[in-house]
Amino acid sequence: MKRLVMLLVALMMVAGAVRPVSAAQRAPALDPVATWNGLALDAVRVARASDSDAARSYAMVNAAIYDAVNGIAARHGGRHRAYLLKSPEGAPPQGDEQAAAVSAAHAVLSLLYPDGAARFDQQLAADLAKLGNGPRVTAGRAWGRTVGDDVFDARAADGSRPVETQPAGSGPGVFPLAWPGAQYRNMTPFAVADTGRYVGSGPPALTSLDYAGAVAEIKLVGDARIDDPAKLAQFQYWSLAAGTDQPPGEWVKIALEVSARRSLPDRSRLLALLGVALSDVSISTARAKFVYRHWRPETAIQQADTDGNPYTDKDAGWKARAGSPGGTPEYVSGHSSFSGAGSAVLAGFFCADRVAFTHVTDSAPIDPATGLPMRRSYSSFSQAAADAGRSRVVGGVHFEFSNQAGLTMGRDLAAEVLAKKLLYMTGPTHHGECPL
Repeated sequence: MKRLVMLLVALMMVAGAVRPVSAAQRAPALDPVATWNGLALDAVRVARASDSDAARSYAMVNAAIYDAVNGIAARHGGRHRAYLLKSPEGAPPQGDEQAAAVSAAHAVLSLLYPDGAARFDQQLAADLAKLGNGPRVTAGRAWGRTVGDDVFDARAADGSRPVETQPAGSGPGVFPLAWPGAQYRNMTPFAVADTGRYVGSGPPALTSLDYAGAVAEIKLVGDARIDDPAKLAQFQYWSLAAGTDQPPGEWVKIALEVSARRSLPDRSRLLALLGVALSDVSISTARAKFVYRHWRPETAIQQADTDGNPYTDKDAGWKARAGSPGGTPEYVSGHSSFSGAGSAVLAGFFCADRVAFTHVTDSAPIDPATGLPMRRSYSSFSQAAADAGRSRVVGGVHFEFSNQAGLTMGRDLAAEVLAKKLLYMTGPTHHGECPL
């Protein structure tokens, strides 16, 4: 009996040795979406990119990853989704999706940020070493490189360059400084048909009661002379100035955190939807800033005697809690528009706004109790967006009407992206798990 049991065990081991091995078993698991978005975030930090430029970069990287992965899936046959910038034509049906994803991201980042090429090359080599050099990997890598190159070429003349500066303005209600970056108002969108639809109706008239009410509020809650540690911490947490991943980068980080257990196709689609919504909303934001050219609260309060409103009072010594008045026209708040778009894409993808998470931003202040960057916990995506938007008001750099207009702009634009992009080509049409 003992010999029979040993024989059966030996036969089972042999059978196991010859059992077909799945692709997942053949190669150590990679996380292309997290790894290469992490590199994109770092590249933005090093380059000290503007918020609009950062959003464009995130959109291009994630468009390439998605189209590389989706192209192979489409060539497998069966149900598949629409492409974003690169048609599946020419994709290898048996190509390795992970190899395609890392190669596509590498191509885009190397072209966008050539100073980081050595690091990108190193990461690509490490990823491919884990995958091996079989024919599926070779085919996936070649396809991914093609996708990345074509995505970069598709956006090469999109209007994001050359830099255009709106000259300094003068007079009541007008932003008084020159503003470089105005060219983004005319950049070609990734996903929406007309970014002008979301520009908004503008700030209330300087002589209106609504305007006076907004001035009165920020004059109190955004005053640097009034010590309020909680308001200062809220502003600092979301401030995200040059040298950070910028406001759109925080929504990329949040998306990576809450989607960690999703498959590569699902995750690449989420980050592509998010990336293009964040970039497109930067266009609407730049348009609003250029058209309305509204002054910041610090200027408005210091020059309130010129606005023609009997309910506002000049305070020549008023300073924003943020420490500076802000470097772009006030209407709308870009932090708010990015947050409205980011939170709406995430809620739409997961079919639920109430997804709890804890997050640390690039600019989070140090918590004196722990000596570590401050963490903030949220019960929903919209709660985080509201916190981010309101941080600009308590920081004294945006009026509440510009916060609310920005949140609305972002949510509305994201709804168009979710309704029309990366949908199934056949069968029930939906985004995420939500029937439309």
